Amino acid sequence: MAGAEPQTDILPAEHWAAQVGDAQDVPDIDTEDESTASLTSSIYKYRTISGRTYHAERGDAQYWASNDDAQGESLDINHHCCTLALGGKLHMAPLSKDIENVLDIGTGTGIWAIDFADQYPEATVTGTDITPVQAAFVPPNLKFEIEDCNTDWTFAPNHFDFVHLRWMIGSILDWYKLFARAYTHIKPGGWLETYEMSAVIESDDGTVLESSALGQWGKIFIEGGHKLGVSFEVVQDNLQRKAMEAAGFVDIQEKKIKMPIGSWPKDKEIKEQGLFSRAVLEQDPEGYILFITNTLGWSREQILVYVAQIRKEVRSGKYHPYYKQLVVWGRKPESV
Repeated sequence: MAGAEPQTDILPAEHWAAQVGDAQDVPDIDTEDESTASLTSSIYKYRTISGRTYHAERGDAQYWASNDDAQGESLDINHHCCTLALGGKLHMAPLSKDIENVLDIGTGTGIWAIDFADQYPEATVTGTDITPVQAAFVPPNLKFEIEDCNTDWTFAPNHFDFVHLRWMIGSILDWYKLFARAYTHIKPGGWLETYEMSAVIESDDGTVLESSALGQWGKIFIEGGHKLGVSFEVVQDNLQRKAMEAAGFVDIQEKKIKMPIGSWPKDKEIKEQGLFSRAVLEQDPEGYILFITNTLGWSREQILVYVAQIRKEVRSGKYHPYYKQLVVWGRKPESV
């Protein structure tokens, strides 16, 4: 991340207006006011961009995706998509049934933590996030806490049997420090698992051209990440394994995943993943791209026409897009 040269070959925002057409072609996106004036707690004082809410800037805590209901629904669909990619599993680490304490970092809506708590009813599961958007009704062995994983953790050392994090791309200031903290707070013999994705959308048959909206998606995130001081190239740079090795984890293993977008794959199971992956993107493309493009100085109209072009390409059936995902898990040595 440090010293990396910014990407400079992003097509200008004005390009997408010419691709989609005039304003009549832009889908009507709900911009209902999300006023928080009546709420007194600072954790509910979100920033608002074009009617969408985002975690407010406080200290090092930041996240580029919206934290409202539309984005939450997309993330819940994505949870199912990720579970399908793992063959119906919630994790790859070889956990024993008698684990006691589990931490889910960046829990989001809490859906993974809820499913995990149901599957391991004897374990105490804690989900942490920087904004309180989690479900109110959860298993009795699950609790949610507000915590920024980029700062010192409030948990006891050698406490967790399993620490899990997923899709934290673009929100971690230093992956090496993060995994060093995890190492401190995981019990000897405990496991760390990290599930990340690449922002770059590509194809094996040349259907996703660099000049397409799908082809530009990753470039936009990478450039925005440079401006924000975070990396959207975690998978490309193999940061998960490198940071895990540097922290001292052993028995490190990984699972590489090519996640299709759309129904184009011939394999039945992969096609199902593609259908859900497409639903993730179509549910709320604006919630993913708005903050980053706003950071790059795009206007509201420019953002909307780009979103419309993304939808147009995904629905056309002419493209065979996918993005890479990488799951890495490792164990803290028994004797340290």
